[in-house]
Amino acid sequence: MCILAEEVNSMLTLEKVTAAYSGSKVLFGVDIEAKKGEITCLIGRNGVGKTTTIRSIMGLVDTPSGDIQLDGKSIFKLPVYARAKAGIGYVPQGRDIFPQLTVKENILLGMEANKSVKEIPDYIFEIFPILKDFLQRRGGDLSGGQQQQLAIARAIVSKPKVLILDEPTEGIQPSIIQDIGKAIMKLKEDMAILMVEQYLEFILDISDKCYVMEKGRISMSGKTEELDKERLQQLLSM
Repeated sequence: MCILAEEVNSMLTLEKVTAAYSGSKVLFGVDIEAKKGEITCLIGRNGVGKTTTIRSIMGLVDTPSGDIQLDGKSIFKLPVYARAKAGIGYVPQGRDIFPQLTVKENILLGMEANKSVKEIPDYIFEIFPILKDFLQRRGGDLSGGQQQQLAIARAIVSKPKVLILDEPTEGIQPSIIQDIGKAIMKLKEDMAILMVEQYLEFILDISDKCYVMEKGRISMSGKTEELDKERLQQLLSM
């Protein structure tokens, strides 16, 4: 499977990123690196700044200082739409599909970020075959797991260099979680993946690298297989 038209070694880099809501700092100098060929996971308990980190990458929160680079070029001052066009696909927590639109219409909306994509590519249905059968079904009529697959399909149809996923297993039954995990594993061959997740078993199964966040700072990072699993469990259960 080849999603990108040309072979690129995509990389997303955050350097000393700060973020604030209404003037109150939430992130304090966050450094993260996500490379093509790897699933990079940002973990931590609720309220420590994980989603804020994701939103800062997309330009959705105030980021007073630091830098965000895509393939060595700063996107820190770009507006939201320009970051998507630069090659960042984003699946927010809650998925945000359009319930009144059909599956096909939802996917077509994702193509707006890359005008060179003229029709839904075959790889979408190779990764998520169930969507082909449901093209004319309204998004709101799908199950939670099917909606998540649709949300990821909409994000990757524009052939992004980086895919960002916020809590992709939330509210999804175990059998569908396995399908989504397999899909993400395939996608890392063609793009860098940065994922916020709480489900530790899922994290340990598919991630290559982890960053642990506590109170708006990265407190621990490294290859997933080398991290202290008991410590990770404690941090997520606190």
